[in-house]
Formats: sequence, C-alpha cells, structure tokens
Amino acid sequence: MSPEKSVDPRSLAADRLARAQALMVDEGVDLLVIGPSADQFYFIGHRLPLTERLSALMIPAEGSPAMLVPKLQEPLVADLPFDAEIVCWDETENPISKLATRASNARAQTVAVNDHLWSGFLLRLQIELPGVQYRNGGEVVSRLRRIKDDSEIANLREANRRFDLLWAEFCETESLIGKTEYEIQKRLREMITEQGMDEIGWCDVGSGPNGASPLHHWSHRVVERNDPIVIDFAASLNGYWADTCRTPVAGDPDPEFIKIYDIDRAAHEAAQAAVRPGVTCQEIDRAARLVIEDAGYGTFFVHRVGHGIGIDAHEHPYMVEGNDMPLELGMTFSNEPGIYIPGRWGVRIENITAVTSDGCEVFSTAPKELVCLP
Repeated sequence: MSPEKSVDPRSLAADRLARAQALMVDEGVDLLVIGPSADQFYFIGHRLPLTERLSALMIPAEGSPAMLVPKLQEPLVADLPFDAEIVCWDETENPISKLATRASNARAQTVAVNDHLWSGFLLRLQIELPGVQYRNGGEVVSRLRRIKDDSEIANLREANRRFDLLWAEFCETESLIGKTEYEIQKRLREMITEQGMDEIGWCDVGSGPNGASPLHHWSHRVVERNDPIVIDFAASLNGYWADTCRTPVAGDPDPEFIKIYDIDRAAHEAAQAAVRPGVTCQEIDRAARLVIEDAGYGTFFVHRVGHGIGIDAHEHPYMVEGNDMPLELGMTFSNEPGIYIPGRWGVRIENITAVTSDGCEVFSTAPKELVCLP
C-alpha cells in the first residue's frame, strides 16, 4: 500500500514554489529555468520526457510560473498542481525564442538554469539573450530538495519497507551456489517488480573476487561455495528511491572474511551513531573511516560513506571528506562503508538514514548480521 500524502498536492506545490522564489530573491536570481529532471518533478509531481524537444518550467522571482512544452506534450501538463501559463510551441517554431521572450517579459537580468537542461539549449539561449548573467540553478533547487518534508519521508520509508520484505523473502527462498551473477540479479529484478516498485535503477551482484570492484554490475561468473556476494540494488516508489546493499555468503564464510565483515559492520554502526543535526557531512564519513583505518584496512575503503537520496538515487548531501555542510532535520542519505580486497572479495552494508531532532531514523530493518545462504 502506498503511503498517504500528509498534505494536499496543491498546498505542497505552493509551498515549494514560495520557498524557491524566496531563495531566488535572496540569491539575486530573476528567473529559474528547469528542464525535465528530478528538479522538475519536485515542483510538478511527475516526469516529462527528456528529448530533443525543449520543455522547461520557468519560475520568476515574482509572479506565477510558466511551463514551456512542445505542442504534442500539452496533455502531459494539463494537471499541474499550481496555476501556470502553458506556453506551447509547434514543430516549426523556435522554442528558445519563446523561452527568451518569457525571460525578457520578466525583465530577467540573472537567469539560473538547472543541471539537466541540455547544453545545446543553454548555448542557444545565451545567443538569444547575450546580456543576461547565467547561474547554476542546480544549487538553488538542491537547497530546497535536500530537506525532505513529511510526504517525502513517508515515500522513502515505504520504499525501504518494501525492500526489507524483498530481502527477507530472498534470504528465505533463494540459493546462491552454482548460480551465475546474471541469474541472481535477474531474480532480484523480478522480486523488485513484484513489490510494486516503479523503476529499477540498478541491481549489482559481485561474487568472490568480483565483489572487490565496488561498482561491478554482474557477469556470467558462477558462484562458488564460500564466496561472499556483494548485492546492491535500487528502485523507486512514487518517484522516491530506495537503495540497499548486503553481502551474504554462499555456504560457510572464510574466517578472514568474517573479520573484515565485522569491521565493516562496526564502521557502519559508528557512522550511524554519529548522525545528528549540526554534525557535518564529512564527520559521518570520518566516523566510519576511522574504524576501518584503525583495523588496518583504510586503503581498501575507496569511496565516500554515503550519498543523499530522494527523487534522485544520488543527490545532495554527500557524506564525504571536504563537505563541511552541517546535517539538518529532514536530510536523508545512505550509510554504506565498504572494504574491498583485490583478487579476493568485498563487503558493503548499506542502509538509508534520515536525520531526526535527536539523532536519526534508519529506514531499513533488515539484519546487518552476516547471512549464509545455500
């Protein structure tokens, strides 16, 4: 069952637009142009196709927004959750000129463009409006999106609850020895679909030495007895992403692997314990990294400890050294330290975490203890 929305969609959209416009005024941005993307989804509630035909949400610092779309996409914006002028263009028209006209009508001196507006569109807009100052609109929208409201938290919580059900079923019913990585990921994809998820982002299965590559997707390698298997999968529900990773063992684990598994789990728990408002993102990374470094495996932890998650599977804020952004109530991100021994195996444990007033909520309740499957 999908989570109930805590607020009316129009009220939610109005609040997001108001906060965006207030931030634009603070930043000196006259017009925000947002192409099809998670940023656009944040405001309109659904995704438009990203194609060679320009479509864009245009938000002025004052007044009502406008939606620029090709004529054949007009039905896709008939139910926007806010009042907006719909600006359509025919196949023989120049949509850039229509966008430029809108910017001129708004007397825009500073135009911010989000990260997912194609460069070809932006370069043509710069030719049409050469006297305008252009800014990175992604920075404006990310400041809004990184703090999740109650409806977003509900969607993330439900998506991860379904992943917990999936993983429990997988551990109860599936065997690993003798199967290929391809067969395992294929079965996981079927189970993700059975849980009613909207879209599968990835389903990575790295067995034995393949698990030492953090971003190994899958191969036709056959799982052997005693292989650890790094299994990382992500999917969306109502536009919001769940992402998890577990590392079961096929058969009986090697004592040396048990050692690094326990170290990684301790690092995961150290990062979780560090989460609270005001702590910087890099301190979360440091908390996990210190455990792994003190155990002598620091050179084998080769990635950040986590990434933000929401409408995008990877978004701000990032838990990485050098990011001194303080955590705030409502931020959501992954906690996924890993240890990767080249030529032998890898281990990663991942949960999604939300910052609360006194610490954090971990959305996943799937056990972090080492699981052995036949």
